[in-house]
Amino acid sequence: MPAPTTLIARDFTEFRAAVTQSFVPLHVTAGAGEAFRGRIRSSTADEVQVSEISASPHVVQRTPELIARGERRYYKLSLILAGTGLLVQDDRQAVLRPGDVALYDTHRPYSLEFAEDFRTLVVMFPQRLIDLPAELVGRLTAVRMSGKEGVGNVVVPFLAQLGSNLEQLAGPAGARLAHSAVDLLSTMVATELDLAHAGADPHHELMRRIRAHIDANLHSPELNPARIAAEHFISTRHLHGLFQEQGTTVAGWIRTRRLEHCRRDLLDPVHAGRPVAAIASRWGFVDAAHFSRVFKTAFGRAPSELRRELTVSDR
Repeated sequence: MPAPTTLIARDFTEFRAAVTQSFVPLHVTAGAGEAFRGRIRSSTADEVQVSEISASPHVVQRTPELIARGERRYYKLSLILAGTGLLVQDDRQAVLRPGDVALYDTHRPYSLEFAEDFRTLVVMFPQRLIDLPAELVGRLTAVRMSGKEGVGNVVVPFLAQLGSNLEQLAGPAGARLAHSAVDLLSTMVATELDLAHAGADPHHELMRRIRAHIDANLHSPELNPARIAAEHFISTRHLHGLFQEQGTTVAGWIRTRRLEHCRRDLLDPVHAGRPVAAIASRWGFVDAAHFSRVFKTAFGRAPSELRRELTVSDR
């Protein structure tokens, strides 16, 4: 895995180029004041990028024109370490102070303004890595989440420590640390959604139970809509309707979750000696040829190719 990188900008022009190089294309505007200074430290493991940014005041904007240039969809989460930031997306805005975190979607317009010198940690990862439907996560963009209470009091210290030890992402445990970070963020987002929608949406708690049931039974080839509906005392039609409301299908959700678990195992050195077919079977794929096809369709390369990449990176 690549070693951490450090980009030090001596002026605003260098920093603007470094921001686009490090993340997705962004429109960057300098704030008023003295000479501009900025630094970006980054490390990546399995498409999860963790960056610590310290810089002078500026504004970044993700515009529709910039979004149209790329197809890949990411979430970004900012943890403010010093200074303040103002995040705006989806007709919401969040004022972020040290210890606060907020999520935003790179596939929709947003702006992030820093009116003073600041330091922040940014975690960027493909949207498919988070184990919640995009429609649900979209309800929480540009919403301040505190790192000083509840689940945030567990998640934020982990992220801060990860930011202080970026070299660990380049080591043998890098993929596991990256997945742990995303899993913790998923838990934090899910908890916030539970608090926000617990009484307001009668389907919310049912969907939470259904998703948990699916994750607990991904290994079973017999996991299907009829069994899931029966376990939750609803009709299959109602089940399909619930998933359709969240922009997905039952079968699609099961397949996505299985593929992501297979992908994690293929990249995990702990499973390096386990055959690809055994990993596929572990997560409910009984036909090795079918697994290889759907995996390549989802990730652009065959399972064996991904396994070889792990072998090469460990040399």
